[in-house]
Amino acid sequence: MGAEQPFEIALSPGAADIDALGHVNNVVYVRWIQDVAGAHWHTISSPEERAELAWVVVRHEIDYKAAARLGDALVARTWVGEHAGATCVRHTEIVRAGDRRLLMAARTTWCAVHPAQGRLRRIPDAIRARFGPTSA
Repeated sequence: MGAEQPFEIALSPGAADIDALGHVNNVVYVRWIQDVAGAHWHTISSPEERAELAWVVVRHEIDYKAAARLGDALVARTWVGEHAGATCVRHTEIVRAGDRRLLMAARTTWCAVHPAQGRLRRIPDAIRARFGPTSA
């Protein structure tokens, strides 16, 4: 599943996600970026692959476009864009399910590591192929 077809999960903000201004707190969006990335990784990888490859965030760039509130039905969608060596850029958008309004767009650089050793590792070609074509 590459950039041609984003991976999606449904989200529903809970009371603990709402800040003093009555909308979803920015920190919650970061958690959701990680949640959808993790769900996508679990969908496209085997347990054996996950034992050999994990991901750590190197950089987040987030644009907040509109507020989400308690009771909103949301959709998080993600896809991998550029990938080279040990890194990939994952794009994430969160939209309101009802009107598809874009609430947040993020570009996150992830680095592949060996989970037990914590050392960088090159993204295997078999995984790279599941990310789709690269523009890097």
